[in-house]
Amino acid sequence: MKFLAIDTSGKQLNVVAVNGEREVVRARTDCAMQHSVLLMDEIDAALKEADLTPDGCDFFACVTGPGSFTGIRIGIATVKGLALACAKKALALTSFDCLAYTETSGKKLLLVDAGHGNFYACRYTGTQADTPAFLSRGAVEEAIGEGFAPVAHTELFAGVRTADAAKGLLAAAKAKAGECIPAHSLEALYLRRSSAEEKS
Repeated sequence: MKFLAIDTSGKQLNVVAVNGEREVVRARTDCAMQHSVLLMDEIDAALKEADLTPDGCDFFACVTGPGSFTGIRIGIATVKGLALACAKKALALTSFDCLAYTETSGKKLLLVDAGHGNFYACRYTGTQADTPAFLSRGAVEEAIGEGFAPVAHTELFAGVRTADAAKGLLAAAKAKAGECIPAHSLEALYLRRSSAEEKS
């Protein structure tokens, strides 16, 4: 299996390059608002470390959301460009996949900070997902009360387990490699309108 996977949906920039048994995982923390500046250098470094070229990839993967609206667009545009240029397929992963595949047992409530005390959330049992939703803190507490353990990339509030987003990206891409689609079919996963749209 040979692929490149990127996650530009949050403050941390994650890039994974896999060339058979050689697996390269690169993570840069606190990259909010800098993804467009740093991404191509990180991709180049990961491919070189894995001794891989874009043409040598079987597919390209990116996180399509939820998360930063701008970051998601950057990731999708980059993967579409690479996949179309190399005539390869693309794999759409979610922020929730990158949490779920770090730990595949039990009932989990996977959380992404949506700002203003709200969350993007998805219930998982193992790696089986329910429908993702935009939830208030109260709704999140109700789900926790139903036995779902809260998991996020950062400790959003007391009691939240943290998961390594970069390692989750690697695990999710390997597990879901059979779900590739034509690159032009990649679409963002938005669970609410952007702040700019809400203000208009």
